[in-house]
Parts: sequence; structure tokens; C-alpha cells
Amino acid sequence: MSQATLLEKVTEWSVETCRQELGSVLPKLLSMYHRTSDWDECIRVLKILTEMFLPHLNLADLEEECFSKVLPKVDKVFSDLMEEIASQIGGLTSQNTELRALLRNALQMMVQVLETLSGCVRHVCSFEESLALDTIRSLPSCILKVLKNTFQYCKESETVYNGRLSLVVDLLQALFKEAYSLQKGLMELLDRISLDSSATEEDACDMVIVIHSLLDICSIISNLDITLHANTWKFIIKQSIKYQGLLEERLRHSDIVCRLCDDLLASFHSCMELAEQMKQSGAPESSQSVERKFFQKTAKMCRFFANTLVHYIKEFKPYLSKSCGRLHHLYLQMYSKFPPSVYAPVISDAHCNEINSVILVAMDPLITHLLPFRPFAEVVLAETQQFGPELVFPQCLLLVNIMDKLPSLPEEVLNLWFQGSQFHEETPRLPVFQALFLSFQQCSTERAVPILVPGVMMNGQAQSQVTLHQHACVHLSACIASLPPAYFPQLEHTLLTALLCPDAQTALLAADAWCFLVRYGTAELCQHHVTLVSHLIKSCPGDCYQLSQLTFLLRRMFVMMTPNHQIEFVEKFSSREPQNLCIWQHVPLREFALDVRKRVEDDIVKSAIPVCTSWLDGGCKLGQLEKVNTALSAVLSVFRDSGDAVEEAQLQAVSRLLAQLWMRMSVSQVLSQPAVQCTLRLLLLLSVILVQSMEPQVLPQALTCLSSLLPLKCPDDIVLAALDFLASLGEIFLPPEIQSQVLPKLASLFSALLTDGSWLLQHHTLEAFAHFVEATNHEEVIPQCLPSEEIKTKVVNFLSKNVPLEENREARLERLKLQSSVIERPRDRLESGAVEAAGDLQPCPKRARQQTSEEEQYETSLQAAESALKTLQTLMAQTPPPQWVVARLQELETQITRINAVQRTGA
Repeated sequence: MSQATLLEKVTEWSVETCRQELGSVLPKLLSMYHRTSDWDECIRVLKILTEMFLPHLNLADLEEECFSKVLPKVDKVFSDLMEEIASQIGGLTSQNTELRALLRNALQMMVQVLETLSGCVRHVCSFEESLALDTIRSLPSCILKVLKNTFQYCKESETVYNGRLSLVVDLLQALFKEAYSLQKGLMELLDRISLDSSATEEDACDMVIVIHSLLDICSIISNLDITLHANTWKFIIKQSIKYQGLLEERLRHSDIVCRLCDDLLASFHSCMELAEQMKQSGAPESSQSVERKFFQKTAKMCRFFANTLVHYIKEFKPYLSKSCGRLHHLYLQMYSKFPPSVYAPVISDAHCNEINSVILVAMDPLITHLLPFRPFAEVVLAETQQFGPELVFPQCLLLVNIMDKLPSLPEEVLNLWFQGSQFHEETPRLPVFQALFLSFQQCSTERAVPILVPGVMMNGQAQSQVTLHQHACVHLSACIASLPPAYFPQLEHTLLTALLCPDAQTALLAADAWCFLVRYGTAELCQHHVTLVSHLIKSCPGDCYQLSQLTFLLRRMFVMMTPNHQIEFVEKFSSREPQNLCIWQHVPLREFALDVRKRVEDDIVKSAIPVCTSWLDGGCKLGQLEKVNTALSAVLSVFRDSGDAVEEAQLQAVSRLLAQLWMRMSVSQVLSQPAVQCTLRLLLLLSVILVQSMEPQVLPQALTCLSSLLPLKCPDDIVLAALDFLASLGEIFLPPEIQSQVLPKLASLFSALLTDGSWLLQHHTLEAFAHFVEATNHEEVIPQCLPSEEIKTKVVNFLSKNVPLEENREARLERLKLQSSVIERPRDRLESGAVEAAGDLQPCPKRARQQTSEEEQYETSLQAAESALKTLQTLMAQTPPPQWVVARLQELETQITRINAVQRTGA
């Protein structure tokens, strides 16, 4: 009997005939199925086998008698059909009816293959007895290969058909629909299978292949159908947990977590894009538009992925060490695109609250589960982390969130986060406090805007919006309040390191936290820290940013000392000893009791003035000027805190001292010597306070110095001090004998400073000039300070408060983002310089011999004379000199003889 005759005959058989002839006809059909190369006939035989004879096989015989012999060719036929379509599709047009029919026929056969496989699944599911994997081993692997190819083909169809999709769209829809149904049926079938402890190695491997294959399918269908995507993930997680003991060491946990993260992030980005589009379109937030419904559906998917990820982490955390970096990055990426991040899109408050409550709240347990996991701590607290500018703010929020959770955790978890790495063999990690300060330091743009984040609930009141500084400070203080004493050394070390960093606002955060620590602790702790900081100030070399930050902290902590401890401080760091003036210049004297304060102020002035007079009498050597500056700073602190309460004797003594020091100011030394710059700044600040009692002849001298100095681009701190001094001159009436010397210079200085290019100096100049104008009795000088209409307009606008309009938010954000790298460069340079200095173990070189101003002038003149003589000697060696040169040399020789004679006579 021929093949065609057999097929025609079989198709007419009844169900009973098929059952009776199963044993004799099935082998013939299988042989025919394997021999044929015609796709139509192959699929025809396949349908006869699965629809007419498969139902008559026992469950135990399905794999051996049918599936293992039929399904391998199904996979090959399906792949061949796809290859045929790919090779012919280039010529497809609406006019080419023959090719169109050929391709549609191939697609139709692909649909029939899927229908046949669905029939196999339905038949297996019809058995009531329990299913074993070895009875259908070939079926899942075949179906999963076909499904993967089908979904990939549907996903790429728009690109593959390139504008000709309408010619086959109905069949593509049927193909996807049948694949959807087939996968749903397969997952139901596999869900009925149960693997117990007696499962074989082959069973475990097959189930792992199923899970990994569905994982691959997930990445394909993520943009095709939301429901199918979610159901596939549910099945993967369910089966992974169901057979956890059997499969946990075989599963590709990193791939599963990575795919979950990718799907969650993609859904989150879709949510944010939809929210941004609705904000831009101005659609009502309460409307049930298509966009609104799609937004809610996407948000629901986000929550599903977040919950799924948390559930998986909870079950398989020991196997996720390689996934911690991806989980950390996921958290940062999501918060970088969510308000108030400066890199987030603009969305409405309603959408913002909805996304936060639906999605981000679901992410919080993820951090909770990962906190005890060492690999996660090593990733978050890594010493070297290269974040993009958009991720530094989320990192800061993450660290604050972690600090909130730590107090309730066991001691071993606290050690993991609070202590940092302890041994060389450990992966290096920072203590969480240090990581927080480093992260905060990098948020320069966010601090400059400033962005606002929700504050803490207080007294049942709703959350208020606070700056990042306030947010970090409040949560850091809360963590300090619950910190076990064993971790205080790490905390104090971190606070000191942060206090001494180049970033001023980071140092301020450290000072705030330190002050909370002192306020929260005992009075003895406060005294101890004040003493510690005082010793650091005393040992700090020269004038540097670290010194200013230490002194700032000292002033704040000193306020919290008890009166008895203040008296002990006075005894420990006596104000009578000049070597302690470096501390007293920074102590807030007004915090002392009145009697103690008077005694301390008197001691400071009495110990400071001899230091200055000794320097004046000793030849004004530059090498000893640092001591003079320290003394002047201490005197300045006394006069600033005391105001009008300064005794007349002290006032007169300091005024006389200022007059002598002003006479020693040299413009050339100010430009070249930082110590002299500091002296001039202190003189200006003291002159502001003592301007009423200064000797009149000092004013022309001071203005002459400033007139020569300011055009030469001196340091900004001197210019700012000079502005305060010029403004203070409006408070006095100049004696007639010095008005001609003072007023022209005053007008010239204001005129020059009002045209300065720096916006910061211009603003301070306008403030100083306004103060001068309001107070001065010498109104005739005011027009002389405004030589041009442009300057007049600028001053009038400032006095009338005509402030230019502020730039919009978007422009300001872009400017701040661009400026952040410029701001960070000098900070990084200071940090690297500090590291180099700390690592330099070589002894300091001896200080070079310092010369007085007169010695410098002699040296400069002699060097010029020696250089001229050497040049003249070279010329005379080259060509004979004219006669007049010899005569001039004789005159010089006579002059040198006369100078030497005068020197010997003076000696």
C-alpha cells in the first residue's frame, strides 16, 4: 500500500478503528513521517499521529512511543520554515502573488505546528493521574525551542517585512496568538508535575533547562504582551522556589536577577515617560484617558517586578553575591530618574506620589533583606566607586536609608557597616559614616540648587521639605543617638576627616553632627572634645582651610561648655601665655561670665601687644611675622566681642600699635609674602573697629598703601577687608588738614572697585559704597566716586533694589551641572595635596633666612649693579670701548669709594 493510499485510508478511520490498528499502523506512519521531506506531507502526517493515534497511548508510553520519535523533527521543520521565509522575503510585493502565496503558506504551516503542539499539551493535561517529567521529557524542550523562535520572529517582524507587514499581518497575529496559548498550556502542564526527593539527576537538569528557557523567552516578550510577560515570571519564580532544594545550586541566579532588574527598570522608565507626557499635555490627573490607564497598568507591573525581585532575593540570597553590584546600580538608577533628582523628568505631584507609593516603597524591603549580606555591603561601601554625576545623589539617599535601618539589626550586621574592613584579606570597604560624607561631598549640584527632600514627621505634623544638608544631618544625628559606644572611635575619626576636607559644606555637616554628639553626650565629653580640637588648632601649621574649619567647630562647641569647664579651659590654655594666642583668637569670649571675660580679655591684649612691639623693635623680620599675625587676630577677637566695653587704655595702646604697623606696610612685600598679606588684612579689620580712635595721619598712609596695591590685583580677601575699611570711613568726620589727602584717594578707590570685573567683588563694593553714602558727612566726594553713567546706573539700581530677573530653573540646572566639574577640580587638588603632605615622612627643611625690607632693597640694588658690570665686561671683551666709557668707569669707582668711606665713618 502506497503512502498516499495509507494516509487517505487512515483519515477515514473511526476512533475505534484507530485504537484497534494502533500497533500495526503507528510504526508505518512514523517511518513515513521521518522519510518525507515535503513540508505539507510532513505536517499532514504529524497531525494524523497527534490527533488520531496519540489519544490511544497510555501515559507511560507517550514519551517512548511518540514524543521522543516525533518531536525532534518538529523543531527542525519549524526552523526550516523560518529559514525559507527569511530567504524569500526580500522579493515580497503585493504584485508578486506567487511569492506571497508561498510565504503565506509557510506561515500557515508554522501556525499548524503550534496548533499540533497545543493539542499534545491538552492531551497530556487530560490525564487525571499525577504526571512525571520522564513521561513527557521531549515535549517541554521541543515546545520551548519553537516558542522562542516564534516570539523572536514576531518581535522582529516589523523590521523583517519592512513596510510589507500588511500582506501577512493576519497570519502573524494568528501565529502569536497560538504561541501565547501554547506557552500558557505548557506552564499549566509543568505546574502539575511534582519532583520529590527521589527525582533523578536528569529530572533536575530538565527542569533547570525549562526555567532557563523561559527566562530567555522573558527577554523577548517583554515588549510584546504585559500579561504573558508577568505570567512567565510568576511561573519561573514559583518553580524555582518549589524545587529550591533540588535546583538552587544549578540555577543561573545572576541571570535571573539581572533580567528582573532590567524589566523593572524598563517598566519604571516607561512610567516616568508616561507621567512626563501627561504633565506636558496638561491632561487632568483624575481623567480615565488611555494614557492614564496605561500609566496605572505600567505602574502595577513595576510593583509586580519589585515584589518579585524582593521575594527572589529573600529565598536565594546566599547565591547572589555576584548580583549585588547590579542590585545596587538598579536602586541608584531608579532614584536618579525620580524627583527631586536634578536628572529626573518634570512630572506632577500626583504622579510623583503614586509612583513613590506603588513602586519605590516596594523597593525598600530589598535593602532590608540585603543589609546582612557582606557582598552587598562591600559593593555599597567600596573605597573606589566611579559614579556618573546622576548617581551620586541616589547613593547619598541610599546611605541615609541604610543608616536608618541599622540600629535595629544584630551586632554582626552593625560591625559590617560601621567598622569598615579590618583586615588586608578583606575586600576594602569604608565605614558607612565615611561613605556618607564622601557621597554628600560629591553632591555639589544638588546642594547648590538646592533640591528639597521630604523631612521627618514631627509631632504628628506632615512632612516638610528640607535641603539635602538638613536631611543628612537629621538622619545622621538619629543614628548617632542610637550608636553603641563600641563604634564611637570610627565615628570620631570620620567626623574629624570630614571636618578637615576641602569642601566647606561637607565640613559644615561634620560640624553639625559633631555638635549634636557633644550636645547629646555628657558635659565631660564636651570638655574632652573642646580640649582635643584646641590642641589640633595649636598644632596646625600656618593658615589653611583646615584651621578655619577647626576653629569654626571650636566656637560652636565652646558655647555648650559648663561654666566650671570653661574656667578649667582658661587654666589649661592660659591667655597670659603668647603661645596660646593661636587658640584664644578663635574662642567666643562673650560666652564667659563677665568677671572671667574681663580678665581673659585683659590678659590677651597684654600678652599680644608685647609680641608686636618686640617684632617692631627687633627689625621687623619676616620670619617672625606669623607670631604678630596671631597676636593681632587675638586682639581682633577681643574687640569684636567686646565692642564699646573695651577699656580706654587698651584702646589707646592698640591704636598706637596700629599706627606703627601701618608705617611698616610695603606694597611689594604684600604682593610677594603671604604673611604680610595676612598682616594687612588684620590691620584693615582692626582699623574698621578702631576708626573713631585712630590717629588722623594714619588714614592717608593707609589709603596710599591701598591705592598702590589694589590696581596690582591683590588677593580677594584683602580687597574685601579694604572695602569694609572704606565703608567705615563714612562714620567719621575727617579733620580739614587731611581732607585733601584722603578724599581724592577715597574717590579713586571706590571708582576703581566699582568697575572691577569680578561679580562677587562688585557686589561687596556696592554694599560698602551704600554704607559709606548713608553715613558720610563728606557728600562732596560721592559724585567723584561715580565717573561714568554706567557706574551711576549700577549704583542707583542697587540702592533702589532693582535686581535683574532670575534665570529659569532649567537654565540654572544646566549651568550648575557644568560648573560642578569646575568646582571639584580645586577641591580634588587640595585633597591630593593633603594626602601627599600626610605621606611625606621626610624631615621638614630649615626655614630659609628671612630678610627685612631694607635688606631686600640692598640686595636688589647690588644684584642690579653686579649684573650691569658683567654685561659691560662682556661688551669690552668683544669690542674696544669708546673714550667716554673709561671716564664714566672712573666716576663709578670714585662713587664706590665714597660709599665705603661713609659706611666706615658710620660704623
